Amino acid sequence: MSAILSTNPRLRPMRHEDLDEIMGVEVRAYPYPWTEGIFRDCMRVGYSCWVMTEADSLVGYGVMSVAVGECHVLNLCVRPECQGQGYGRTLLRALLEQAQGRNAQTVFLEVRPSNTPALHLYLSEGFNEVGLRKRYYPAERGREDALVLARALVE
Repeated sequence: MSAILSTNPRLRPMRHEDLDEIMGVEVRAYPYPWTEGIFRDCMRVGYSCWVMTEADSLVGYGVMSVAVGECHVLNLCVRPECQGQGYGRTLLRALLEQAQGRNAQTVFLEVRPSNTPALHLYLSEGFNEVGLRKRYYPAERGREDALVLARALVE
């Protein structure tokens, strides 16, 4: 169970000026982080890129593509020292609200089976396993599969 947030986090579009701070979080949060170039490319091609702040401090961010009634969450990350406090759930819900506003009907994402906190979050938010991508993620000993999860955004 996540703790209740003490204040009201805000969502705003990601800016190029955010990338230094985002990269500082990314390299601490993931053993195989995205590069700054990947974030730049996502913004350049018009993906939906968001930053969550609280008291003017970056606590998380998310990147998703939205097209033809579908949303694909590509990256959802909370600053490591802020994890386990409800920020991930708040950020996920905010991203899904943005996707619904862009007429997405279904959302997809991949998650490492070994990332149990993220997996529990997604399952508790109504996602279901719909597939498996073999050897999708880099891992310490070769590659790790990805669980493909999906959730309807409209009833």
